[in-house]
Amino acid sequence: MSERDTRISRRSLGKVGLAAGFGAATYGGFGAASAAASAATWKATGTAVPALASFDTAMKSYMQARNIAAGQLAVTYNGRLVLARGYSWSADTTLTVQPTSLFRVASLSKSLTAAAIVKLVQDGKLTLGTKVATITDLTPPPGQTRDPRIANVTLWQLLQHTGGWDRTVSPDPQFNDRVIAKALGVPMELYPGDVIKYMSGQPLDFTPGTKAVYSNFGYNVAARVIEKVSGLPYATYVQQKLLAPLGITRMAQGWSIAKHTGEVPYVSRQTGPTVLDDSGAIVPAPYGTFSMRLMDAHGGWIASAVDMVRWASVFDKAGTVLGSTALGQVFAVPSIGVNSDGWYYGLGWQVRPVSTGGTGRNTWHTGSLPGTYSLLVRTYNGMSWAALFNQRDDASGLAYGDIDPLLWTAAGKITAWPTNNLYSTYF
Repeated sequence: MSERDTRISRRSLGKVGLAAGFGAATYGGFGAASAAASAATWKATGTAVPALASFDTAMKSYMQARNIAAGQLAVTYNGRLVLARGYSWSADTTLTVQPTSLFRVASLSKSLTAAAIVKLVQDGKLTLGTKVATITDLTPPPGQTRDPRIANVTLWQLLQHTGGWDRTVSPDPQFNDRVIAKALGVPMELYPGDVIKYMSGQPLDFTPGTKAVYSNFGYNVAARVIEKVSGLPYATYVQQKLLAPLGITRMAQGWSIAKHTGEVPYVSRQTGPTVLDDSGAIVPAPYGTFSMRLMDAHGGWIASAVDMVRWASVFDKAGTVLGSTALGQVFAVPSIGVNSDGWYYGLGWQVRPVSTGGTGRNTWHTGSLPGTYSLLVRTYNGMSWAALFNQRDDASGLAYGDIDPLLWTAAGKITAWPTNNLYSTYF
């Protein structure tokens, strides 16, 4: 069955999910969460670890200040899972977040896509210097001419955000559904290939390799390379080659409306016209104002926090998934784009070298979509954590990025790390 043949069936699934509830009507942005805040109760699941109580305190203060209904935290130390918690702050007694509940992780997805490319390089299927146009179809729509500079875009450039696309100049095509559908004469919901065809007929915003500008679209193209070279659908390749060796089975591609078993509902104060069909219907922002289908490689995964720290462990040392050469490529300093204070974008990770004999680094990524805020951190001294939330905006006026310093502060309060390891509980 082709992409075009599955368009109606996938869209129908989404409508069935919305009709069945799936949290959209309750949590989708009609003020229900704010109205119920005064009646909210706090619940925490998972094993409490007294030595790590500062992490629980940080999550509670952060979520309650912003009236966040669902949150999750997992913490590792020297390769051991020492804390795995689910948190609920809601008047809805049916909402209980478990350590294994699933959240959209948004741009944390990029580390998976980059690693998939590097895995193919490790297996001798391509090189990071390979020009993308030699692998995947970048044919423009009829009557349009491809910018000749596109022929020179490499995989390095896609993954390091130096491929020539600047969303501050041209709109981010991953969120420009209506314009693309009209230009191509196709109905919504779009497919990743629709976006690539449209962009193949648009001029680049800068010459590839001359500056670094964050690009979701570059990761869309990278996923199509993965499919072409591996012969597998993008998500299948990631699940089989990257996640299965780690015992990670919960992670999957999220849906625009329908909810996976165990997935949390998403909260936003915003609404907008749907991009899942051509009706123009106004919907809650997390449930149709963007297409999870288009997000697949740059923001489409759902996971639990314990899944994300397990995934992050791949980058701690050479192993069965990525060897030492591959890890060196992931964290290599780019030829352009190193910031004034020393941090840079590697392959799917932001990287800050730390002065510990010249080998230390902190690496991290955040994720953000309507109804989602996420953070994944790996530290130079053996700690890592993932924090996931089902909301990114509220009436408090407080910044959601504050979770980063709060968790660093919580870690700094630990006087003795426990010796427990909860991985066997969840994998």
